[in-house]
Formats: sequence, C-alpha cells, structure tokens
Amino acid sequence: MGEPSTTQRASLPLLRRIGRYFLPHKVSIALSMGCMAIVSATTAGTAYLIKPALDDIFINKDEQALLLVPAFFIVLTALKGFGRYFQNYFMNYAGLRVIESLRDQLFTKIIHLPMRFYEDSQIGLLMSRIINDVSMIRDSLPSTVMIVRQILTMVGLIGVVFYQNAELATWAVLVLPLALYPFIYFGRKLRKLGRRNQEKLADISVILQEVFSGIRVVKAFATEKEEAHRFDAENQRLVKLTLKQICVSELSSPVMELIGALGIGLVILYGGHEVISGKTTPGTFFSFMAALVMLYDPIKSLSMANREVQRALVGAERVFEILDAEDLCIETSGDLKFNRDFKEVCIKDVSFAYADGSPALRDINLCVRAGERVAIVGPSGAGKTTLVNLIPRFYEPSSGCIEIDGVPLQDFDLADLRRSISVVSQDAFLFNLSVSDNITYGTPNVGAGRIEAAAHAAFAHEFVQQLAQGYDTVLGERGVKLSGGQKQRLTIARALLKDAPLLILDEATSALDSQAERIVQKALDNLMENRTSIVIAHRLSTVLNADRIVVMEDGRVVDQGPHAELLGRCELYTRLYSIQFGQEKADADRIDGTSEEKLEA
Repeated sequence: MGEPSTTQRASLPLLRRIGRYFLPHKVSIALSMGCMAIVSATTAGTAYLIKPALDDIFINKDEQALLLVPAFFIVLTALKGFGRYFQNYFMNYAGLRVIESLRDQLFTKIIHLPMRFYEDSQIGLLMSRIINDVSMIRDSLPSTVMIVRQILTMVGLIGVVFYQNAELATWAVLVLPLALYPFIYFGRKLRKLGRRNQEKLADISVILQEVFSGIRVVKAFATEKEEAHRFDAENQRLVKLTLKQICVSELSSPVMELIGALGIGLVILYGGHEVISGKTTPGTFFSFMAALVMLYDPIKSLSMANREVQRALVGAERVFEILDAEDLCIETSGDLKFNRDFKEVCIKDVSFAYADGSPALRDINLCVRAGERVAIVGPSGAGKTTLVNLIPRFYEPSSGCIEIDGVPLQDFDLADLRRSISVVSQDAFLFNLSVSDNITYGTPNVGAGRIEAAAHAAFAHEFVQQLAQGYDTVLGERGVKLSGGQKQRLTIARALLKDAPLLILDEATSALDSQAERIVQKALDNLMENRTSIVIAHRLSTVLNADRIVVMEDGRVVDQGPHAELLGRCELYTRLYSIQFGQEKADADRIDGTSEEKLEA
C-alpha cells in the first residue's frame, strides 16, 4: 500500500468527506456551534466594555456606570465560560462517535479482506491505522469549527474596532492579508511532516508487534540488545521528525505574532497621535486597543487550529487509502446454503500461484466422497497446505474450480461454507479468553454440559479441571499458559463442538512430542469419527489406515490409492515410507541395544 503524494489529496475534498461522518451527529454539532456563537459574541462584548469603563467610570466619575459595567462584565464572562464548556463537550461527543464509526468501518473492511492481503501487510502497520490514524481524524471537525469560531470572533471584533474608529481600524487590518501566507505555508509543511511522522509511528508499531510476538525467539537467541538497538534507531528517527514538526509548529506562532505586532505598532503610532491631539478619548482608544489585541489572538489560534486540521488530514489520507483501495476487495459470497449431507468435494484442474507469480499447484484433480478419510502426503513444499486452504476459500484458485455436489464454492454463502468446515492445523491458536470461550468460539449459546462433553472427547477435561479456575481460566495471549499438546486438544474440542461435516487436519500433531501426539491422536480419532476428513500427514504412521492416500510433489498429484497399493507402485511414497519407518526401526534398535548393554553391565 503506497502512501499518497503531497499533491494527491486536496484538503477541502478530504474535509468534506470527513464532514460526512459527522453528519449523523448534526444536533450535537449545531448545539456546539450555537455555543460557539455565544463565545464569539461575548468576546467582542468584553472588548467593547473597556470604553465605558475608562470614559464613564475613571474619567467622568459616573456612579451608575460603576455598578453596571462590572455587572455586565461578570455576566459576559459567565456566558463565555458556559458557551466554551458546552461547545467543547458537544464537539468532543461528536468526535468520539466519529472515531467509533470509522474504527468499526476500517476494522470491518480489513477483517473481511482475503488471506493474500495479510501476507503482504504488516500487522503492526494495520494496528497503527486503526488506532493512531483514526484518532487523528477526531480533531478535524473540532479544529475546523475552531477556525470558524475564530473567524466569527474576528468579524465581531473587527465590527467593534470599525465602530470605535473606522480610520484607525483601516490601519489595523491592513496587515491581515499578510497573515494568510504563513497560514498556508506552515499548513503545508505540517501536513508533509505529519505524514512522515505517522509512517514512522507505524514502523515502530511493526517492530513492537514482531518483537513481542516472537519474544521466545528473541530470548532463545539472546538478541535483546540487538532488538533494543533496532528499536532505538527507529525511535531516534521518530524523535528527529517530531522535532522538525515542533520547529515548524512553534515558528508559525511567532510569525503570526510579528504580523500582529506590526498592525498594533501602526495603531499605537496613529491612535496615540489622535489622543494627544484631542480627536479621540483615551477610553475609545483603549477599547479599540483591547479589541485589536483580542483580534490578533484569534489569528494565532487559527495557526494552532490549522496545525490540528493538517494532522487530522494526514490520518484521513491513510485511513481512506485502505477504505478506497480498488485492489483491496472484500471476500465475495454466494447465496446457497451448504448441504450438510453433501456427497462429494471435487477439485477440477486447479492451479494456484502466489502474488509474486511462483506456482504452488499445477492441474490438481481430486474428488473426496462423503464419509471418506483421505490423507495427503508428500515432501515439504509439495503444496499440501495450499491445496486444503482452497476448500474453505482462504485463497482462490488461479485457474480451475472446486465444487461441492457439482456447485462451485463461490455460489455458497461464505460464512455458511466455513461454518461447515472444521480446520485443525499445527498452529493451535487460542485467544486470550477463558477455556470455555475458546472452546465455544464461533459456536455461541452453548451449555456447560456440551462444552464438557467436547472437552472429554478431546481428552482435555482432566487437565482443564486442574487449572486455577477450571473452565473459567483465562489462557493468556495465544494460550501461553498451556503446553502444545494441551492447546491442540482445546482446538480439537472447539472443532468437536462446531460439529462440521467436513474436517481438514493440517499436520495437527507434527509439533508435538511422542507422548502428547498419542493423546492428541486419540482426540483426533474421536473428531474424525463419522466425518469426511482430509488429513495432511507429516508422519505416515498416522494415515496408514486412510481410505485413500494422495501423494503430492512440486504442486502435482503423482499418485493416489490405499497404502498397500502405493507401497512399491509409487516411487515417492515408497521412498518416504522407507525413510520414516527405516529411521523409526533404527531408533528402536538403538534403544534396544542400549538397554541390553546396560543389563549386561
């Protein structure tokens, strides 16, 4: 996923699009803007009160003004505080709701993308998009509204200064056009630096995700220092980028202040002359000056609000990049329901190549009939796992098709198809949930009796009862608190509870020791009972009794049949059998020999 160029997305279209997400919360936004109008009006009113305060109270000694002016000032300040509080509350409410909506939309799209997408994407980067980039968008409308508020405040204050002294006001606002240039210039710089900053944050998220997920490997190879150096290098780059951002951001305010000082200097020069010559009163002049000082404060605030808008637009670019990407299409689904009494699964002339073009399967033809137990064997890289991954449509064939009872897989409702297939792989993945929640994952509203029955059938009930809270024990990330065999038995319990008619076992015991394998194999036998099963076998001893053994090599099916027929007929199968059973016999002889030596000694 490439990043957009600086000219790729204009600010206004992006802001309009973000604004559409705020539309459902228009009542909150309208209330916020009403409060904003109160804040702007009270700011201008406060500036105007300085004239009667000076002229009527301090110069003319008017006792009635002495009572009224402070009262008005207190009322205006209270109204301003009230307006500012509710303006921020309603706007933040709308912003948080928009974050919720965007995160849901982004997560929903990403989780429905095909498996190929995840092969090319880094998990840390996707996490950064959903968490960091979406959060930045929250500031877009509040900051835009802030800009509107400051503009309204400026209009009100300009009205006050022109009402007080039109000639003097002309000198004061003469420099306002100069403020537009730094406003636009610094906005562009901040946008560019903000984009690079988010990219670097995503890089750091990727490193953190990789290191924490692979912490066992890091510990095993004692590479903590190397990983710390790698993180430190990326962190330094982030700091340098952030410092550049701060330099540009902090430079914008002094430039705006300098422009404001230029206007104020002209006013003091001209207005002071007017007071000395008696053409205007001190109260009028100081009321004018207060309004003018207040007028340049919104100009500085515009710079700060623009900074937040530019950050929000960077986040919007990165979020909409995924939402709009034409090549990121969610998985398609048909309408047909899966018939649980299906007759056969047929793979017809199927070929498959990965995104880089390297072929994995070539012209595969294979039929698996209902109730049959079919094993797939072959050397590493033969395409066994790739083949079975096509059946639940984790991937789509490059050519050919897969049919169930003569109906292409694409015509079935995708969720229903996958609910009708149980997959148990060598990677026994468990969530950071309780034992019960892990067993019932994908099968809601299940009673405790059925959960325990599935655990019994998977030979898991005994060890689960020994856990601290039994079935309510939270297992930690990826089931870190359990052994490999225990995790695998829980995934088998999950598959048993799912009760799907079609079962795929992808080297489910290859990562286990001999003792754990024997227990898990018993659980698998319970799982395969009365089910159509496709078994990828690492150890041939586990599939000798299969109805049919399919032998694969280099992405092709080289032979298939029962064990007795393949042995001797299929050269590859015979070689694999000889290697495995020859090694097992040698190991057994070595153990027996060692035992005899010990007895003789």
